[in-house]
Order: sequence, then C-alpha cells, then structure tokens
Amino acid sequence: MSRRPRRQSILKALTAFAIAAALLPALYAPGEAKTEKQPPFFYSDKPGVAAYKEGSQAELRLAKGALDRMLGVRGKRTVDNTLVPYNDMMVHAENAAYQANLMESVHPDSVFRTEAENQTRISAKFLDEISLNRKVYDALRGVNLTKADAATRYFVERTLKEFQRSGVDKDDATRKRIADLLQQLTQTGQDFDKNIRNDSRFILVDSAADLEGLPADFIQSHAPGPDGKIRISIEYPDLFPVIRYAKKSDVRRRLMFEDQNRGYPANMAVLDSLISKRWQLARILGYPNWAEYITENKMIGNARNASDFIQRLNDLTMKRAGEEYAMYLKRKQEDDPTATAVNRWEVSYYGRLIRKRDYDFDPQAARPYFVFTNVKQGVFDVTSRMFGVTYKKVAVPVWDPSVEAYEVYEGKKLLGRFFLDLHPRPGKYNHAARFGVREGSGGVQVPEAALVCNFPGNTAGDPGLMEHSDVETFFHEFGHLIHTIFGGQGRWEPVSGTSTERDFVEAPSQLLEEWTWDTKVLPTFAKHYQTGAPIPTAMVEKMRRADAFGRAMSYATQTFYSAVSLNIYNRPAPEVNTNEVVAAAEPRYTPVPSMPGTHMQCSFGHLDGYSAVYYTYEWSLVIAKDMFSHFNKADLLDPAIAKRYRDEVLRPGGSRPARESVRSFLGRDYDFKAFDEWLAAGRTSAVPAPAAPAASAAPTGGEN
Repeated sequence: MSRRPRRQSILKALTAFAIAAALLPALYAPGEAKTEKQPPFFYSDKPGVAAYKEGSQAELRLAKGALDRMLGVRGKRTVDNTLVPYNDMMVHAENAAYQANLMESVHPDSVFRTEAENQTRISAKFLDEISLNRKVYDALRGVNLTKADAATRYFVERTLKEFQRSGVDKDDATRKRIADLLQQLTQTGQDFDKNIRNDSRFILVDSAADLEGLPADFIQSHAPGPDGKIRISIEYPDLFPVIRYAKKSDVRRRLMFEDQNRGYPANMAVLDSLISKRWQLARILGYPNWAEYITENKMIGNARNASDFIQRLNDLTMKRAGEEYAMYLKRKQEDDPTATAVNRWEVSYYGRLIRKRDYDFDPQAARPYFVFTNVKQGVFDVTSRMFGVTYKKVAVPVWDPSVEAYEVYEGKKLLGRFFLDLHPRPGKYNHAARFGVREGSGGVQVPEAALVCNFPGNTAGDPGLMEHSDVETFFHEFGHLIHTIFGGQGRWEPVSGTSTERDFVEAPSQLLEEWTWDTKVLPTFAKHYQTGAPIPTAMVEKMRRADAFGRAMSYATQTFYSAVSLNIYNRPAPEVNTNEVVAAAEPRYTPVPSMPGTHMQCSFGHLDGYSAVYYTYEWSLVIAKDMFSHFNKADLLDPAIAKRYRDEVLRPGGSRPARESVRSFLGRDYDFKAFDEWLAAGRTSAVPAPAAPAASAAPTGGEN
C-alpha cells in the first residue's frame, strides 16, 4: 500500500515525511541545485514537540515566500519565474504535510502525535487554499511553454486540470464552502485513522493448550501473564498465525471477531461523516457523487467503468470461488460431518489443511526459512542486483530505536534515502504501507520514503520467523519505495515518484512480489534459522502449486472489498447505510458467509485514503501481470530487463500518463491475457459448488 492524502484538493497526492525546514534556509537559495548539501534526515536533530512544531512552521514560511515570489512577477511569465517558485512552494508545503502525516502515524509519544495531527491540518489548509487560489492558477496558465520539454508541459497540463477539478473557477462564496469542507475532511480522516490505530484489541486464552497447532516459536514467545492467561493481540504477528494454525476454532473466531470490530463503534459515525462530506463536496464541484469525481482522473475514467471492472472480476471469480468453497466445506465435514458452512475464521485454517494434504505443502514447514533479518537483506540484495544500486545504512537519530535509515546510491550518486519502521508497537499505524518522506525534485531535494510495517522479529530471543505472506508484503512495500526513489529524479516535485494515477500506483509493488515465488531467487535469502540451509527448491515448487488453490476465493474477497469501497461512494450520502452495503455485497461477491456482529468497514482504512477506488489493487494487478510476462523467467535478476523496466516505468514517475509508461515497456497497450491465465491457474474441477449461503442480516467482515 502507498499511503495517500486525506487532503481532497487534488493538486498532488500527499503521504508522509520531510526534512526540518529550520535547517533549509541556510543551505538553499530558491531553486538552487544543492542536493549534495541536503541534511541527512529531519531526525538528525531528534526534535522535541516544540522544535518539531517550529520546523514544520518554518517549512510553511518558506512555502509562503516562494508563493510571494511567484505572484510578484511582473511581465511575461516563464518557466524560471513562475514554475520554479511554484515547485519550491509545493516542495516546502508538502514537506510539512509529509512530516506531519508520518509522525502522527508512528511517533511513540502521544503528545508528539497530537501536535503532528495539528500540523497536518495546518499544512493541509495551506495546500487547500493554494488549490483554490485563482491568482496561482492564472499565473500557471500564463506560462509560455513553447520551448518546454514534454515532462514540463505535462506537469502544467495536469496541474491546471487539478486546479479546475478543485473548484478554482467557482465564486468566492463557493470556494469558501469548498475550503471549509476540505478542512473538515482532514479532521474526519484523522479521526478515522486514529480510531483504527489506537484500538489494539486482544483476547485471553487459558493456557498453551488453547494454542495447539501454532508453531513452537509462537507459543514460546507468548508466556502467560501474572494471572496465568495468555494474551493474543489482533496485530499482524499474532493475528495471521492464529487464524491459520490454531486448532481451536473458538480461539480463531474470537480473535477474528475482535479484528473485524477494530474501530467499532467509534468509526461508524466517523465513516458516515466522511461519506456525507465527500458527497457534499462532489455536488458542489458539479459531480453527482464522490465516486464519479474521484475516478475521473484515474486510468479507469469514471465510476461506471469501475463498476463494470468489478463485475468482470466477479464473473471471473465467483463460480470458481464456489467450487473452491465446496472443497473447503468437504474438508471441514471430515472433522464435523454436520457442518453446512465454512465460516470466515475457518477459511485460512482449512485452506492450509487442504494444501498440506492435497499439495504436500504446509506453510509451517516454510516459516523456519523466513528469518526477518535474512528477508530484509534479501530485499536489498535482489533489488540491488536488478537495478544496479547500493544501500548504505546510516547512523542518525530516529523516532524509535527499532527504526533504521539508509541511503541509496548509483555509483557515487546519491539517489535518495529511506527509513524502515517494521515492527508493531502501541499507537503505531498497524498495517503495511510506504509513507512518502519527501518527493524528489532535481536540484532541490532527493526523494525519501519510509516503510511502515508490522513484522515479527523485534523481541529478544525471537528469530522473527515470517509467514510467506509477510515476505510478499515486504517486497510489495519495497516496490513502492524504489518507485519513489527512481521516479524522484525529475525536475518537478508535484509529479515525482509515485505521483501517478492512483489506479496504477500498486502495479510496480505487485510486480515485485513475483520475486518471492521464484525457485532461484528465494533460496538466495530464505535460509533455515537453525541450520542456515537454503529453502529446498522442491519446497518452493510445492508452495507455488499450493498457492494456486484458493486463488479465486481470495480474489473474490478482494472484489467484495472493491464493491464496498465503490458502493458507499457512488450514490447520494443520505441513501448510504454502511452496514447494509456490506451485508448486501458479501454474498454477491464471495461464497463465504458473513460473520455476525462484526463491522469490517470501521477498520477498512482504505475507505478514507483510497475512498471509492479500492478496485485499484485488482486493476493494478492486471497491469503487473502483463508487465511480468516480459521478464526473463529463467533469470528474474537479469539486469538488462530490469533496467528497461526502471527506465520506462519507474523513472518517469508521474511525469507522463501511466498508460504511456506501460506501453513504452511492453511495446503495446496492456491487456488482460496474463491476468486471466494466472487466475485460471487456480481453477479446480472439484465437486459442484453448493448454493451460496444465505446472507446474514448482521454486518460482516472479511479476511485480508
């Protein structure tokens, strides 16, 4: 996942973190090429709350100064006297926004997080006001682009369109209403995210006997408390192993129930408010609903196309998912002959048992090969070899002792920097995402990003054994990171890095997941934590075959999420009841019955950041599968193909339409062929599927 803005003026998608502005004035004249003097990181001074606040405000003062220079121009408007100061303004304003967004999501001090939330609102207000500033729009429109290069022309064209979409041409009173709504949306989005982040639930079990089936290292790392009870949290290092391995169905049920109610009940009203405010904003801007507005500048083009795409996926997956579901039910009936359904908390468990028996693969046998530190080094080694870069760990103060900082070099050239914040802790963002640190702008600043994940391996004596799905997640998020770095070498910050169309942004990260399935790549870093032996090729091959089973069920669930995302935003807000939307969608898109009493929408963080466009994960996957078809399967580390991919897809960032970048790499427009073949590989000729289970009247959740 690539974290995106809660700010709704669409000049640029925001995400995360930046250098302290207080350090910048002494180093940079406007537009000056001094990236080699750029201080390493904002945290080089490890500021307290007051120093952080001053640094953020200093960035905004620099942004205001650049704005004044831009608007103070007399005479003809040029690239140098208008676009350069506009770019400087966006650099500093978005640096403040990035810094605040990351800090409110990861800083261990709640007081610091509260101030970061305040700075998010302040920086968002500045950027919202820019998006509605007619003088800025007119200045950009007046620039003579006759001799400008293609990237500059596209940057201006895209920026002007987003000004128009933001309502810059409305009257003063309407722009004031828009600005007020945007500020409310910033606060509401913060509340939604915070309620998810702070609601870290758990269950208690009586003894280790309740954890039967779980790996020994998991049981050893969960000692009983003073009361003799064992605490199991809903954070990923606990959740996924328990759901997959625990023999006691009630333990799995209880933990998933808590997970699917994260953020409930607080986020019910907050989500309603998000939906209502976005609908109001869309109506003011001339759109019938939010989905039409938010899809307009995506590859998909409009909400009807998004709906048709989701239906296409449903047509592909539902029948196959029903066939797979019948196999799950048949296996469950071996344990319980009276069973008539496989519940949501049983899918992962019985899927594992089927793969173990029918495909001779048990993920528990693979876990000892996925040691956290080795996987991390594997991510570095694979991408270093593919793309010809090196990573240098740097010793700088960070916001938590577990966080690491690195610089990225191509030869002697510094390309960018990144942070790794990879283990759970209280109050921290509890999923997995790339947070932009600062977008690159040639001659002004190099790109930076942070990976914020929740993997095992940060406890004394814990080898940090990962599920293969964790390994995939690590590679996925690192795909966002290298997109940020390689795409951040251009001149203009607002189209830098991952600032592509939102429904393309997941494709490069999904592509990199493929390297975690390769029989030659995986053994280079997947080594047994006790013996050091590489994972056997035969085990990887079994893992690949087993992965095909359940694929339709998995993507049926993703299609369900996409439908929920679209359907709460593609109609008037007064008609939306999120419980009813979820309850109606689940039986239509997946054969797994709903889980009574749960409210998955309250913890579905994408309903804020991605809003109506969760479909992008599957849309991007279509493109990723097509791009992967052009790689050399005999040698996925072939640097020649990787270089062409880097140059044609990653390096342009958002400086041209994503469709053009993909066409340049493929030599044609992308199509569904590779995706359809991949999905079909999971087809089973099992017994006929039973009738879809009746929909529960209760709201439901889903297994990610």
